[in-house]
Formats: sequence, C-alpha cells, structure tokens
Amino acid sequence: MFINDDFLLDTPQARTLFHEYAEEQPIIDYHSHLDPAAIADNRQFSNIAQLWLDGDHYKWRAMRTNGIPERLCSGDAPDREKYDAWAATVPRLLRNPLYHWTHLELRRPFGISGILFSPETADEVWEKTSSMLQSGGMGALDILKRMNVETVCTTDDPCDDLSAHRRHASSGDSVKLLPTFRPDKARAVHQGSAWREWVARLEQASGMEIRDLAAFREALASRHDFFARHGCKLSDHSLEAFDEESLSGEEAAALFASALRGGDIASGDAARFSNYLMDYFAELDSAKNWVRQLHVGALRNPNGAALRDLGPDTGFDAIADFTYMAPLGRLLDRSAQQGTLPRTILYNLNPRDNAALAVLCGSFQDGVTAGKMQYGAAWWFLDQMDGMTRHLETLSQLGMLSRFVGMLTDSRSFLSYPRHEYFRRTLCNLVGNDIEQGLLPASEIDFIGREIIEGICYRNAKDYFKF
Repeated sequence: MFINDDFLLDTPQARTLFHEYAEEQPIIDYHSHLDPAAIADNRQFSNIAQLWLDGDHYKWRAMRTNGIPERLCSGDAPDREKYDAWAATVPRLLRNPLYHWTHLELRRPFGISGILFSPETADEVWEKTSSMLQSGGMGALDILKRMNVETVCTTDDPCDDLSAHRRHASSGDSVKLLPTFRPDKARAVHQGSAWREWVARLEQASGMEIRDLAAFREALASRHDFFARHGCKLSDHSLEAFDEESLSGEEAAALFASALRGGDIASGDAARFSNYLMDYFAELDSAKNWVRQLHVGALRNPNGAALRDLGPDTGFDAIADFTYMAPLGRLLDRSAQQGTLPRTILYNLNPRDNAALAVLCGSFQDGVTAGKMQYGAAWWFLDQMDGMTRHLETLSQLGMLSRFVGMLTDSRSFLSYPRHEYFRRTLCNLVGNDIEQGLLPASEIDFIGREIIEGICYRNAKDYFKF
C-alpha cells in the first residue's frame, strides 16, 4: 500500500527509531502563518477544499504549472471546482513532495489510506471528508489536537491587537497559542508612503505620538512589552537588504526624520537603517530572553504583474542568489560585542548557503547555552525530502545534530502538520541507515532514540524556547 506505516523507513533501525521514539512525540510548531482567530474560534470547514486550498501557495504554484486558471487557484471559483482542479493536478505531481504530502494529509487526520487521489477518486474523497468535517469535531483547533500539536506560534505584526490570542488563552484550552513579534514593516523606510502608513498604525496601537526616532523606538518597545504580556517568546525577521555597516544614533535619527517627511531613501541608507533597528531589536529580545529568527534568501515578488493583480504571498516568490554572509556576520557580531545577542535561529532559502550558514552559527556559540545558535530547519522551498536530508547532513557534519530544535510548518494550512511526520520519517531513516551501515553503533540505538530522536522531535524545542 502506498504511504504505509513504514513509508520512507528503509531499515529495521529506521523503523525502530520512528515507531518507538519519534512517532508519538507532541508537535511544537514554533513558526507558522496560521490564522490565530481560526484557532481561537475553532473555525469549522464545510469541505476539504477550504482546508486544502485556501491560502496554500504551494498548491497554487503547482496548479498554475499544470495550466489551471487563476480563478481555480486563488480566485473566486466555487470550492468544488477548485478541488477538482487540484484532483486533476495531483497525478501530475509524481516525485514532487506535494504528491506525498497530499496523501499524508488524507491519511492524517481523515484516516483515508489505500486511495490514490485523482479525478477518479475525487468524489469518494470529497464525500468522506465532507461528512467528517460537517459532523463536528473537525474544526481548526480540533485538527491541531488530532495531530498532537502542543504549541503553535503565529506570525504577527507589532500593531496587531492579539485579541485572538487573548480569547484562546482565556478558554483554558490545552493547546498553547502564542504570538511571534514580526517587525519587518518597521525597517521598510524605502517603501515611502506604505512605511509612513504603518508608522501611523503603530501610533494608534501604542497610543504614542511618533515624531522622531526616540518616540519610534519607545513605541516599538511598548509593543514588544505588549507581546511579552501575551506569552510571546520569539521574534521573526525577513532579511532581504544587506549592508555590513549600521548607522549611529544621530545618523538614524536624521534618516528617520527625512523618511517621515516623505524624503527619498537610497537603498544603501535603507539597509543601514535596517541594521540599526535589527541591533535595537536584538537588545529588546535579549533583555526578555526571547529567541530571534532570521530568514534569509527569499526573492520577493519577482513577477510584478502577479503582485499587481493578486498581491504578495500568493506563490510567486523565488530563491535569491545574493551574497550576505559577511554582513550577516557583522550583524551578529555587533550584538555579540554588546552582550545582546539573543538565542538565534538562522534559516537559508538557497541550498548553496547550507554549509556557510551552519558554520557561521558555530562562530557565535557562547559555551554557556547549548545550541544557542541554531541552523534552522529546511525552509520553504527546501522543506522536502532532499532539502531536509541535505540540511540534516550539513548540520550533522558542521554542527551538532543532537541540539537541533527540529521542524516547523511555516504554513497557512491546517492540514500541513503531516510535514512534521514527513520530517521525522526522513530523520529516522537517515540515522537508521547510518546504524545499518555501521556508521553509528547499533548498541546505542536506545540512547540515539531517547537523546537524539526524541530531542529533535520535541524536547529540544520545548527547552530551547522555554515553553
């Protein structure tokens, strides 16, 4: 049977590691783009198309490649028509990870196995899943519980009111729903009017008038405090513009004043202002003992027509090829020299950078906090079997696999949690094959299972993030 209990597990050792140590571990999803209101309200879904296709740009990209019109991807077509378009696409996805994920998403949480999803089976799957979804017990929060999710961290703008997080916390539910501080818009001075509009939103959210850099810093600190009061333990930053230098306080104040007046900001100055704020955010994170996440290597919106017609985050981003290692090292070093370098996770999107980023992490370990600098999980276009394997190989050889904090979803779909299973199977297969080949001692399989596999799948993240 396709996708059986031993899927991706080539050896007896791999099967032992997965079934006895990895399979039942709770999930800590420390980086996601799920809608917190959907979780707080336990949003109900009428059909699987709403779960599968709403907001899932991975699937939209595949459907476009299969010649599916946009109205059947991100557009306003009826759910069943979108679903049928996806059914027509899946058989064409052989060797693409989406083929595996689709069948895992049917197996968990719907219990549908032994069926290859296609136009021929689409009616059967639609009827089975619709019946389950409409019978109750399959809302957004219910699905998290079915998937053994213990903690979810959403991605939130500093201006967000976090009302959904409050509502969920007051319910006393066992699933933790925590915000993540994502201040990318604060650094975007080069975006002119869009940045000024965001500053106005920050004024409203903080209740502070912002007329200079000092007030701007104070307002950001106030929102940082607000997030902390709502259980936040992580920040997140997308880094796309790099410069090795930062700005002095006086230079940053002058640039801020110019940007607030509507002045044009050169790209180099914008990058240095970004560094200035990143140094400030490191201070804030370090003071609260938060973890900072840095995502590097995305080429945002290269298709201008698609951006104009559909907006961002619709499946048109790509992998960038710019160089950033030296300026990233300088960014880390400025905080390290000031004693304000927080626990940090570095993610790359270009696989070319795997070794360089893993080694850079080692340059800032402090000999106090185990795994303080993390080479982050295979991200976005890399979160497939090959990308995960390459990441694990690089981390093993150039870092310390046993301290790794494991996988995340980085997803907007509530059906994406089988990616954790996919990762766990890949991890166990890699390590199990090493035991089979005599590269790791077979006599230590229990230690490997308890200390390495269980740690990576669950315990390391729980300890690292202090959940």
